[in-house]
Parts: sequence; structure tokens; C-alpha cells
Amino acid sequence: MVNINKIRNHFPSLEIKNSRGEKIIYLDGPGGTQVPNSVINAISNYYKTSNSNTHGSFITSNRTDVIMDETRENLSIFLGAQNKNSISIGHNMTTLSFSLVRAFSKIFKKNDEIIVTQLDHEANRGPWMSLKNYGIKINEIKLLKSGKLDYKDFESKINDKTRLVALGMSSNALGTINEFKKIGNILKNHKSFFLLDAVHYAPHFLIDVKDINCDFLLCSSYKFYGPHLGFLYSKPGILDNLNTDRLIVQDQISPYRIETGTLNHAACAGASEAVKFIASFGKGKNLRTKLKNAYQNIRKHEHSLASMLYNEINGLNNFKTVGLNFDSKQRAPTISIVHKKKDPKYVCNKLSEFNICAWDGHFYAKKAIECMGLEKKGGVTRLGISIYNTKEEVKRTIRALSSI
Repeated sequence: MVNINKIRNHFPSLEIKNSRGEKIIYLDGPGGTQVPNSVINAISNYYKTSNSNTHGSFITSNRTDVIMDETRENLSIFLGAQNKNSISIGHNMTTLSFSLVRAFSKIFKKNDEIIVTQLDHEANRGPWMSLKNYGIKINEIKLLKSGKLDYKDFESKINDKTRLVALGMSSNALGTINEFKKIGNILKNHKSFFLLDAVHYAPHFLIDVKDINCDFLLCSSYKFYGPHLGFLYSKPGILDNLNTDRLIVQDQISPYRIETGTLNHAACAGASEAVKFIASFGKGKNLRTKLKNAYQNIRKHEHSLASMLYNEINGLNNFKTVGLNFDSKQRAPTISIVHKKKDPKYVCNKLSEFNICAWDGHFYAKKAIECMGLEKKGGVTRLGISIYNTKEEVKRTIRALSSI
């Protein structure tokens, strides 16, 4: 198990207190995690020692080149990719998604089909839904009331016209982990691209894109203790054959082919450090083995706390949980709840009085909240466990909820 006191010492923001002297509790991790000192220092040090554009002849430019290479290399190891040339960098996951959509709009034909899900974040739905304007048919995998996707519905919709399947690995609204390997196995018999949204999955579970055999995968470093950046994994050879929007002066090969303008080099330094930060909680001979061991430790810690929080909430009279239970470890440590009388905004406001950070609404998974019949009620209150959370914080949260 992780040494929670040692972990918390890395995060200066955990020391914030309210007027009553109560330390802040961050259960808002699904919306963005806190950032450790090592990441903060990496960003700051970039500006102190390396601030320059790339491919120059002078020292600061050379240092930036090294940082950018290391960022791609560390992210490729983080995702289990073939090499650093599989990693493209963007402003965020949504922007990269729209860039991919524009590229695919040039090769997909009228009456081609795409599959999305009713469970996904809009960043993995909205961009693809826009292809309706090109005569592309959009099929949606139905969401069951349990909070799980209907895989029989998927099997009924996949066909020879399907050109791409866009699937989230884990729901940021309900914590459901989708059966992406099952979908991938089915797609082996179809000539369609397989794209995964790993934004909510990456903070909690190890990813191996080669094992999954996906064509594309997107994630965001601000969800795994880094700065605001988006990353795109592309299977070698695929991105080179897409007509992406780019300048003629841009490198025309992967991974640069989809990147536009000067990248945020300081943030890249921070994202690279975030990967190393996660790896620091594991043991091994190299970065990948350390990450594998670290995620085993992180998973045990987060699942234990999330299970405790989930079970305690179900024991409260005024609240009920939404989505799958924690009997299976194939679940993200994200818990959505509803109050029998009060709306989610009210609940979050009351929690804030106890210096507890939580989100309310649909969290851009609007379709999922609609399917669960919760939109008119203001959505849900979402509580997320991250690596720095503790048992005492869970107990404080339960005491706060019991007063509402």
C-alpha cells in the first residue's frame, strides 16, 4: 500500500484551510487533480533555464528540444506505445478530437457509419456527431439504467459500413469502466478505426495501447497530477495517412502532423514530470515496470477509500448512489450521488462550508445524465478519490453529508 503521509507532503495545495481551520478536502479529482511540487518545479525551472522555441543552435533551445523529446518518450512509456513518435501533443483532448474529426471528414463517405456511446463525455461524442453534416450515420451504444453499456446493442450496430468506433475507457460521470478489450476483439473482424478516450481512466489504471490494439487514444495530463495538456496516441503509420489541418511549414510526419503552432513547452516539462511522479510510487528496473507497480499500489489505495465512501453513503437516509457498486474492482473510484430532496448544487454548496471540494451537474457527460433520468434534477453530486485522499477525509465527508 502507499505511504499516504509521504504522498501528501508532495502537494502544497493540501494545506489550504478555511476560516474554521479545517483543511481542504479535494474530492474534485475527476475534474482535475492537484499538482505535486516536482511538477510545479519542472514548469518553473523551464522558464528559469530553458525558455526558448525549438530547433535553435543555442543552449536554451537545445534544452527545450531535450524536454520535448523526453515528454514524448515518457508519455509513450506511460501509455505502452511503440515509440515517442506515436505521441502528439495538443491544447486539450477536445481540441485534438476536433482535429481528428476534420481529418476523417475528408476520407469518410456519405452513408459510412460511426459508433459512439450514450455514456461518454461530450468531447468523445460531439466532435464525431458533427460528421452528420457530411452524410455520415452516427449510431449510439445504449446506456443501461445500471450505468453500464448495452454490449448486445453494440453487436447489433457494428457492420461493414462502420468506419470508426469512439469509446470511453471509463465514465467521468458514473465511474463505469467499459469493456474496451471486448470491443477491440470484436473490431478485429471489421475494417474500422478504434479510438479510446482515456481521460478518466489514466489517473487510476495502467494503459497498454499495444495490448488493447487501439488505433487512437487520448488523455489529459491535468487529470493525472500534471498541467493542462492533451495527448494523442496514434498507432504507427495511421496519422501519416490522414490529411490533418496543418501549415505547410509544419513537419509533415507523425507525431507533428496534427500539431498546430508552438506548443506549451513548460507544460510539457510538467507533464513529463507527472509521469515520473506516478512512477515514484512503484518499484522496478525501468520507468514502465515502476509505473506498473505504482498503479497496483494506487489502485488498492483508491479502491479501498472509494469502497468505504460508497458503502457509508448508502447507509445515509437522505442519499442514494448512482451507477455500479464496488463489488468489482473494475470500477473507477468516482461516486455519483443524489439527495432525496435537495439538488446537487445545494449539496456541493453545503460541502464547501466544510471545506470539501465536489462537483455538481453532468460534467459534460450530458447524454449519460439524461439517460439516467437525472438532468431535470440538476444531475448528480460527484465525489472522486485520488492518490492523496485519506480515510479521515472520507469520515469527514460522511459527517458533512449526514448533516444535509
